[in-house]
Amino acid sequence: MSRPAIVARDLVKVFGKDVRALDGVSLEAREGTVLGLLGPNGAGKTTAVNILTTLLRPDSGVAEVAGFDVLRQPARVRGSIGLAGQYAAVDENLTGAENLALIGRLNHLPTATCRARAAELLDRFALAAAAGRPAKTYSGGMRRRLDLAAALVARPPVLFLDEPTTGLDPRSRIDLWNVIESLVREGTTVLLTTQYLEEADRLADRISVVDHGRVIAEGTSSELKARLGGAVVEVRMADAEEARRADSALAGAGAGEATLDDQVVRVPAVAGTSTLTEVVRRLDAAGLVARSLQLREPSLDDVFLSLTGHVAEQEDATDDGSIGAAAEDERGSRARETAGSGR
Repeated sequence: MSRPAIVARDLVKVFGKDVRALDGVSLEAREGTVLGLLGPNGAGKTTAVNILTTLLRPDSGVAEVAGFDVLRQPARVRGSIGLAGQYAAVDENLTGAENLALIGRLNHLPTATCRARAAELLDRFALAAAAGRPAKTYSGGMRRRLDLAAALVARPPVLFLDEPTTGLDPRSRIDLWNVIESLVREGTTVLLTTQYLEEADRLADRISVVDHGRVIAEGTSSELKARLGGAVVEVRMADAEEARRADSALAGAGAGEATLDDQVVRVPAVAGTSTLTEVVRRLDAAGLVARSLQLREPSLDDVFLSLTGHVAEQEDATDDGSIGAAAEDERGSRARETAGSGR
């Protein structure tokens, strides 16, 4: 059995007086696997990544990456990881080749090795034809691929991807998924944060669902779906008001509580078509007409709604991107320490 490449135990991080970004988070990712960290904006995903990559210090708890303690051996951690964040961190005035060569030099690689590694990665990420163009001329998908290539220059055994496909079109997203899958086949360990449930469903060997700074569920995609116990009847109404009326009418129609998401009501359907028949009967009795009805197997969307009561993309007042000046100052200070010690 493979060894853990990422281990976190009871991580706590508080910003200011009342923003508890992490509230006892524990995680584990084994070598050569993908751990999906799934949650809405503000759940604490980016804070966890910043701690595991030594950009933030936890207030309490312990963490190891590639066998090194993030607090006692930060330089060893940084030398063992690659990091690609939510936004492509490339120098727009440098060419693609120059960006990768720069990262190589910051990692103290010989000049010849930098050039060879840059050429290898540009080819792998389908950027060879644009290698001599300034990065500012690249599309969003090309910049994201260049950022991921930069995270791989030093061949790190552990890769952190913080919402890497945010803002990408469907084609670019699938291309990046293919690259991630190929890296894992070669033995790279990946921690992937995402709020796209289909992304976690496809890529992650195990998933930790995070909400309000806590891990509220974990397991494989199949295990999490099994928690709902079977199929789901999905009822789409004309507007949110009718959906609320339908939610009330369908209380108790299935084996568990119905969930409401804007114009859609989802009813657990262990009894399959019998539950569907009961849903239709109750809607008729309430004088409601659904825009659509379908009986389907549960998805991660259903799991997330069942666990949290809201959708994964929901904004939150404690968004990781707005945790205050103290967090930004601390991240900036740690980032300056990180420069030249691994990306």
